[in-house]
Amino acid sequence: MQQYAVPIANLIDQLSKLPGIGRKTAQRLAFFILEMENLEAQKISEAILEAKEKIKLCSVCQNLTDIDPCILCQNANRDKSIICVVEGAKDIIAMERSREYKGEYHVLHGVISPMDNIGPNDIKVKELLNRLADGKVKEVILATNPTVEGEATALYISRLIKPLGVKVSRIAHGIPVGGDLEYFDEVTLSKAMENRREL
Repeated sequence: MQQYAVPIANLIDQLSKLPGIGRKTAQRLAFFILEMENLEAQKISEAILEAKEKIKLCSVCQNLTDIDPCILCQNANRDKSIICVVEGAKDIIAMERSREYKGEYHVLHGVISPMDNIGPNDIKVKELLNRLADGKVKEVILATNPTVEGEATALYISRLIKPLGVKVSRIAHGIPVGGDLEYFDEVTLSKAMENRREL
């Protein structure tokens, strides 16, 4: 016997495809949507379709945008001699929250992952190298995540960039502010030791 009517089951299936949404959360969301006013549900569906139609990649940094070039690339106050390379567009938001970084960005839209059949040609490495061709960029900061794939991608990119005479640096990894040593794994602690600095 089928547990839900077909349209409800289909809605749950589609919602459960979203990252971080398990089956139970998808069920709760589906029933929440069904209890909404039709106008509110329509606004959600229209917002999804509008985002899918209007959002494109910035021709400069590959960030998600509705204007080209994006707002960050248009900003004359940003330091054009530094590029911070990130895995995804949401990483830019995290970097901008710190209010410390004033350079430009480049979004890879993924990392090299042979297990997932993702190679260098599947991410935006070629576009990054094209940006370095004019010689105006003096430093590239690799801000990929500290995962095996993120480290491999950073190493691959650094090997391509160093022969161009551009400084390549990597963001530090280690213990977060307010963390307790006893709760960290060996890799985090070794990275913290490796990236220590003199006071």
